[in-house]
Amino acid sequence: MTSGNQPPAACLIGWPAAHSRSPLIHHYWLRTLGIAGGYVIEAVPPDEFKDFIFRLSLRGFVGANVTLPHKERALALSKPDERARAVGAANTLWFADGELCSTNTDVEGFINNLDASAPGWDKCEDALVLGAGGSSRAVVFGLRERGIKRIHLANRTVARASALADQFGASVLPVAWDALGDILPRAGLLVNTTSLGMKGQPPLEIDVGLLPARAVVADLVYVPLDTPLLAAARGRGLKTADGLGMLLHQAVRGFELWFGRRPEVTAELRALVEADLTNT
Repeated sequence: MTSGNQPPAACLIGWPAAHSRSPLIHHYWLRTLGIAGGYVIEAVPPDEFKDFIFRLSLRGFVGANVTLPHKERALALSKPDERARAVGAANTLWFADGELCSTNTDVEGFINNLDASAPGWDKCEDALVLGAGGSSRAVVFGLRERGIKRIHLANRTVARASALADQFGASVLPVAWDALGDILPRAGLLVNTTSLGMKGQPPLEIDVGLLPARAVVADLVYVPLDTPLLAAARGRGLKTADGLGMLLHQAVRGFELWFGRRPEVTAELRALVEADLTNT
C-alpha cells in the first residue's frame, strides 16, 4: 500500500508503546534478510486510534502491530480471521485486496514456541491454564486447535473462568484456584498466563512438585526471563517454554504478511533481545 518508490513500512500502535521490543525484532529480520523496509513505534491515544488506522496506508504503512489498549478496537474496525474473533482481540493488521484485515498471532506464537522448546508436548491429554484474560483466550484457542482433550482453566475469580469456558465448549473446564492441587498431578502441560511472577508483581505460588514427571511448563511472562515458575520446573527436570520465545514467534507472521518473506527465530535474535531486556 506504499506509494512511489518508498520501501514498505509497518508500525506498532499502542498507548503507551515505547517499551516494546518489536522494533528490535523486525529491524533484525529486515537487516538479515536484506529487505529495504521500516518498522516504527506510533504512540496513538485511544481517541485518535480509529482515524489513525483508517489512514494507515495514507501514512505509508503496509500494516501494523497493535498493543494495549487498542486490540479490541482493532478487531472491530477491521476484517478479523477466525483466530482474532475467537480471542476477541487483534494484534496484527495488514491489507488484502485493499481491505484492512486482522489476526491474533499470540495463538501461533504460543504454539510454535512450545513446538520449538518442548517437542511432543501435545501428546498430553490434560492441560492446566492459569488466568482468564486476553492471553488466556489465545492459549486456550491454540490448545483446542491442537486437539488437547481437556483444558482446565483456573482463575482467582472462578466466574471469569466459567464465562471463558462457556465460550470455548465442553473441552474447557473451569477450576477454582484452591482446587489446583487436584488437577496438577494429571496436567501434562501447565501454562501461566497471569502477571504473577512478573517483575514488580506478587509471586506465583504453585507446587510444581505435584506435576507428572513428563509435564511441560510454559510461562508467558518474559520480565524476568527466568521466572520462579520456570526455575522450579527446570529444577525438577521438566521441559519449559518461556515468554520471550512466545514474543519472538508471535512476530513471525506479521513480518511475512508485510514484507513477503517468512523470517526465522534464531539463537542470534534471541540473544539480541535477551541482552536488551537484561540492560533495562
